[in-house]
Amino acid sequence: MTLPIVYNWVIIILRTCFTMIALSYLPVWLTLDYVSDLMYMIDMIITLHTGYLDQGILVKDLIQLRKRYLRSKHFLWDLASILPFDFLYFAFGIQTPLVRINRLLRIPRLNEALDRMETRTSYPNTFRIAKLMIYIFVLIHWNTCLYFALSSSLGFGSDPWVYPNITNTEFGSMRRQYFYCFWFSAQILTTVGDIPQPEREEEFLFMIADLLIAVLVFASIVGNVGNVITSLRDRDNVFFPNHELVKAYLRSHHISKELRERINNWYQHLYINKKIMRENEILQQLPLHMRTEIAVSVHLRTLSKVTIFQNCDRSLLEELVLKLTPQVFSPGEYVCRKGDVGHEMYIIKEGKLAVVADDGVTEFAVLSDGNFFGEISILNIKGNKSGNRRTANIRSNGYSDLFSLSKEDLTDVLSEFPAAKRHLEEKGRQILTKMGMLEESGEKEEGEGEKVETKIQRLESNLEVLQTKLARLMMELESSNRKMQARVAQLELEVSELETQLSEDDGERDRTLGRGQGVGREAEWEREEAEGEEEEEEEGSYMKGEKQGHGDDSNDVTKEGDGESTKNTKEDAERVVEGDKCRPKNPDNQGDKSEDDGEKIQGDDRPGKGNGAEIEPENGKEAKSGKRESEEGKRRKRIRGRKLKGRRNERKTKKK
Repeated sequence: MTLPIVYNWVIIILRTCFTMIALSYLPVWLTLDYVSDLMYMIDMIITLHTGYLDQGILVKDLIQLRKRYLRSKHFLWDLASILPFDFLYFAFGIQTPLVRINRLLRIPRLNEALDRMETRTSYPNTFRIAKLMIYIFVLIHWNTCLYFALSSSLGFGSDPWVYPNITNTEFGSMRRQYFYCFWFSAQILTTVGDIPQPEREEEFLFMIADLLIAVLVFASIVGNVGNVITSLRDRDNVFFPNHELVKAYLRSHHISKELRERINNWYQHLYINKKIMRENEILQQLPLHMRTEIAVSVHLRTLSKVTIFQNCDRSLLEELVLKLTPQVFSPGEYVCRKGDVGHEMYIIKEGKLAVVADDGVTEFAVLSDGNFFGEISILNIKGNKSGNRRTANIRSNGYSDLFSLSKEDLTDVLSEFPAAKRHLEEKGRQILTKMGMLEESGEKEEGEGEKVETKIQRLESNLEVLQTKLARLMMELESSNRKMQARVAQLELEVSELETQLSEDDGERDRTLGRGQGVGREAEWEREEAEGEEEEEEEGSYMKGEKQGHGDDSNDVTKEGDGESTKNTKEDAERVVEGDKCRPKNPDNQGDKSEDDGEKIQGDDRPGKGNGAEIEPENGKEAKSGKRESEEGKRRKRIRGRKLKGRRNERKTKKK
């Protein structure tokens, strides 16, 4: 679509202003007009069948494509650009191609085409400059046509500013007319020429418009060219090291002339041969899989030539390709020296390297493209007599391009490919055996080393298991401690509630017991008054019987009546003791309970009429009654204290 759109933008205005050109080549113009119209219609048909992406999925359904295109604004612009306004030729004449002005509505399609070409071309900066020049040419072309049309309306040669008189043979030819007007317009828009002074209002307005456009044109030219130059510099700075900074550093530190010459030659070699040293930084913006594909296409052929990497998995080689670092060595520069500790291996991409003796003159061999060296020193093969040190001197005869692979990168990659690691070590042992650099005890040491490594791994795994179990036990212990603390707190709360309840029960029992004792005393006093003298006689006999009972009790001999009373007393005491055992212990109330129990036993031991026991004397009664009254006062005080204590415990429980 670029050609028909540019054709319409250039030719329609040309034929409108330069009538002589339009009439002289009319058949050619009409043919090109309708060919461009045909291309417009073909483009619409192709667009109608062009798929589009919907959430990353390519839509190819023709019905959906038709709906999407016919309902879009692009269809309206495309339809308006091919409307047959050519029938207006019959009204205005064939010499008025301005009726085809609607063909210029396809300019969005041109912008789309140029944008796609810029993203797909391998030389984007060159394309930007070319696109800018095309825009400037079209702008000057339109200004040329308008200047000629204005000169024609004002009169050719009427003043120095307009086009000269066409009756003059020098300015009458078509080519001279176009070239003169184009030159005049270029001078105006670039503001670099000596332009005649305008004299009429139309001329002044035309010049003002051109000067304003010239400012924009000049700014666009300077800006675009500046961007192109900046991008080129940025590209050079990314591809190659900054030579100017290095030069300034060398001058400030007064480096010798020979060394500066070597560095300058090294830079010149990189720049002339386009040796890119910063591949990883350049490709850092791409995703990993794309970087891998680029590195494989560039370096895999070189890496596969290495003997120890032959017959290895392709996945291993793809991992190693990303680790390769390009290096360039100057003529006479040593890549490695004998006895140095090896930290990387080298693969020769281009150039020649010599294996030289310690004197630096004798050459044992010459290595060329595809050769490699230094691989043994980075594999850590057991039994290697030289250890990880270099076994030869390698010197570059000219400029040599090498790839280096560091020991750390190789170790990281081989950690994921144990089979490849064993394969590489086996190949390394074979090479050392041929060179006579492998000790016989190397295999035994390797076996012992593997055993030790196996033991260490087993111990580490056991340690991890024990650590896991210990962590689990610690967690269980913490959870059990939390549970026990919660349970103890709950039990303390229940005990405090139980103590409060027991204190209240003891108070009620004491009050009930006091009432019973009072009723018993009144009945006893009435009985004593009724019986009279009989009680005194019975008291004497009772005292005698009591003494005899005590004496017989010491000799394990009891009477029938006394034995029953003693048995009853013992049984009651045992029942009270068992009851005390069943109740929860309370140190505050223990003494009170024992006293109460003692009083119960005394009350129960008092003989009745049917038991055949004797009655105590009155003096004993009075002493007992006084004693009981004093004990009753004490008991009341204790009951009050228990009540107060119970209330305090209830308040504490509520607060908790």
